[in-house]
Amino acid sequence: MNQLTGVISDRGSRYAVSGGPVRDSAGVEAFLKQLKRARKFARATHNSWGVILPDGALLKGDDGESGAGMVILRMLEREALTGHLIVVTRWYGGKHLGGDRFRHIQDCVRAYLEAFAP
Repeated sequence: MNQLTGVISDRGSRYAVSGGPVRDSAGVEAFLKQLKRARKFARATHNSWGVILPDGALLKGDDGESGAGMVILRMLEREALTGHLIVVTRWYGGKHLGGDRFRHIQDCVRAYLEAFAP
């Protein structure tokens, strides 16, 4: 599992990004379960994720951050990256970020791809 923590901080909200290879939906579930074993990720406000499975299936999870999974999926499609799950974690800081939250998700995914491009 690859991780970047403290990627973005804005108005009290903090972001991290994690990822790794997965083959199927069971792999996604196992990855998320392992991620949440770390108390700080289990207590995060949102763990949004997206993956294009090797068979072409698109899977995503917003975890309460409406639209976040689709943002991640679109970026994976542009990169033609399959079989690799990316999770953007947000700890809510008390102030709404509006549309900036989508820019932050994109920045997290971009940072992940630059650091760990498979």
